[in-house]
Amino acid sequence: KLAAVLVLLYEQAGELRVLLTTRSKSLRAHPGQTVLPGGKADEGDESLVWTALREANEEVGLPLLPTSSNIHFITTLPPFLSASQLLVTPVVVLLSSPPPLVPFPNTPPNSFSHPILTSLTPSLTKVDRIFNHPLKAILDPCLLLNKGESLVDVGEDWPYGAGDVYNPSDVRLDPLDPLIYRMHQFQTCASPIKGLTADILISVAELAYGRKTRLRTIPTRFEFWVIT
Repeated sequence: KLAAVLVLLYEQAGELRVLLTTRSKSLRAHPGQTVLPGGKADEGDESLVWTALREANEEVGLPLLPTSSNIHFITTLPPFLSASQLLVTPVVVLLSSPPPLVPFPNTPPNSFSHPILTSLTPSLTKVDRIFNHPLKAILDPCLLLNKGESLVDVGEDWPYGAGDVYNPSDVRLDPLDPLIYRMHQFQTCASPIKGLTADILISVAELAYGRKTRLRTIPTRFEFWVIT
């Protein structure tokens, strides 16, 4: 089956940020997880780009094209295979600032100041929260410690040490499958960016900044198996 997610980027205070949501805790699949807006393709969708935009409209109320001239299509990335065997295509768009855009004074970095973003409303049945995250911190998570970002406290959503803004682990998604998966987890102001969403944002950040991540992307045990 085919699906698409929307990677909506915008500039605020001189840096690129990405729009994210947390799934409603009432959902059966992945409740409370941080995700990009998106979902499965419908038969009537003219393209996967439209799928991503339609889902973002349904989930957070993002205006559909051509209603908003401030949403610009950039590119699509090769599809990612999800744990549920969906082929997920990331659709990257840029939200430009309608002039004049005057930032609110003393606005925290992860607060919205763009008029389109401030008008977003989470779907009552699908989304618990709408938030954003600095894209560059996906390549270098330690940037969060120097930027004054609001981060969730250590607890249920981040069960790691204070100051540990990134936590990787090697996991086996299927007990019967020998494949080992490198699970990235990035601390945010909500639940962590992890799994497929983390993999997609690493690829987007590498493309946007023209350099590879310094994070290890191959599981340690897999590297050992290859060497031996």
